[in-house]
Amino acid sequence: MLALPVAMFFPALWAMAPSRTAAALVSAGYFLAASRGLPQGVANFYAADLWQGLLLWLAASLLFVAVHAVAWTLPAKRRPEEGRAGEGRPGKNQPEAGRALRYLVAAVLMALPPFGITGWAHPLTAAGVVFPGWGWWGVGATAAGLLIMTTRYRPAATIALGGLWLWSAATWTDAVLPDRWRGVDLEYGQRLGRDGSLDYHRDLIATVRAFEGEGTHVVILPESTLGFWTPTVADVWQAALSGSGATMIAGAAVIDPIGYDNVMVAISADELRILYRERMPVPVSMWQPWRAETGQGGGAHAQFFDNPVVEIEGARIAPLICYEQLILWPVLQSMLHSPDIIVATGNGWWTAGTSIVAVQKASVTAWAKLFDLPLVMAFNT
Repeated sequence: MLALPVAMFFPALWAMAPSRTAAALVSAGYFLAASRGLPQGVANFYAADLWQGLLLWLAASLLFVAVHAVAWTLPAKRRPEEGRAGEGRPGKNQPEAGRALRYLVAAVLMALPPFGITGWAHPLTAAGVVFPGWGWWGVGATAAGLLIMTTRYRPAATIALGGLWLWSAATWTDAVLPDRWRGVDLEYGQRLGRDGSLDYHRDLIATVRAFEGEGTHVVILPESTLGFWTPTVADVWQAALSGSGATMIAGAAVIDPIGYDNVMVAISADELRILYRERMPVPVSMWQPWRAETGQGGGAHAQFFDNPVVEIEGARIAPLICYEQLILWPVLQSMLHSPDIIVATGNGWWTAGTSIVAVQKASVTAWAKLFDLPLVMAFNT
């Protein structure tokens, strides 16, 4: 968690690269290191050999590497005429500004669709560690720091950001839980959401009722917990919560003729509704837009910019499901709507032996700290 600001050195290494090829190699090294859990995760998910995960890992890095390679420009060199009084000063400053502007373009491209769909490990995520509680001012300060790291003033930026980083690490406290809200981590493995038996749902209902007995008012269960969202599943759960004061939020899949939505549903004695539809499902394993183009159908729908904030129990929540915690625009779009709480869920059974879930939790915690918001997380492993 507290190591996230190391990512802020990437712009400096990119800017100091002596050639476009070197800049591409620096970008590849950064991205592949940050996403190092992907090969094993893909192998787990598809029950396949590791080499398939390695291929997808390399393919996923192509957009990041291409954007930063194209944006790179040769570092500015001091020209002889710059030593003369009053001469050359515009020529000296212009390359510095131009390189910073190019990095800004690359950073924005990797924050928004379509390039931002694979914009994992964006250095801006470190804002929550360096500037906790600063909100949008922290976003702006971090962005400015990243741009300065591409210029000859990077030593001063390194000292300033390093001091703030050390101060933050020394005074760090975890994100707070909202009063009477509880996220429940499960260890159902691959079975989560795939077991449609009544016993499976009764076990989950008992878990929710147990937390209600402890005074919890809103219980969050992980992504995919309920499996396919059907009238039967809805009736079972609403009947079970009849007479209860608790509200349950859980992951499910809503099927339609051409695919499905990965959703959060809200269930209580008085309410039954789809609360949130995921804006960016995991590419390839879930989001498969090429299937629609070939008339095959299937795959998860990407809502992209829909429902950034939803309301429940008098609170405005910023929902983030799994992959959305690793990329930039879903988080920042939700923050534009001034939520009261961040709710983050995931189903990480396939991440065994990797750091993927830990990275997800670190990222979403950093955003919660940056905007000083309560955070509820629920993951299945």
